[in-house]
Amino acid sequence: MTLSEITFLKTFTHYFLHLVFPVFIALVFFRKNWKKAYLIMLATMLVDLDHIFASPVFDPSRNSIGFHLLHSYYAIAVYFLLLFFKGNIRIVAIGLLFHMLTDFLDFNLWIH
Repeated sequence: MTLSEITFLKTFTHYFLHLVFPVFIALVFFRKNWKKAYLIMLATMLVDLDHIFASPVFDPSRNSIGFHLLHSYYAIAVYFLLLFFKGNIRIVAIGLLFHMLTDFLDFNLWIH
């Protein structure tokens, strides 16, 4: 594969996991209210607002896990604890944790 093909595949995978895959999570775990669950998980993308405090805002060679405030290990621990709540808070927790997993894979799965 060429570098441009790898870059395309990395970008496609990243946005697929952030925007499309949560539909499947919602359908499997929240079938009755899957649309609501999906929208809540999409709203957890707001966690990326912490990127605006970094310079540069986006750096493809930077691992966001452990770097940005809302991507810190302390924040991830809080997101994990939120799993023990019921209702929408649990959906938020799942969305946030899946977001962190996606960012982790995005940095660690691909050649830099």
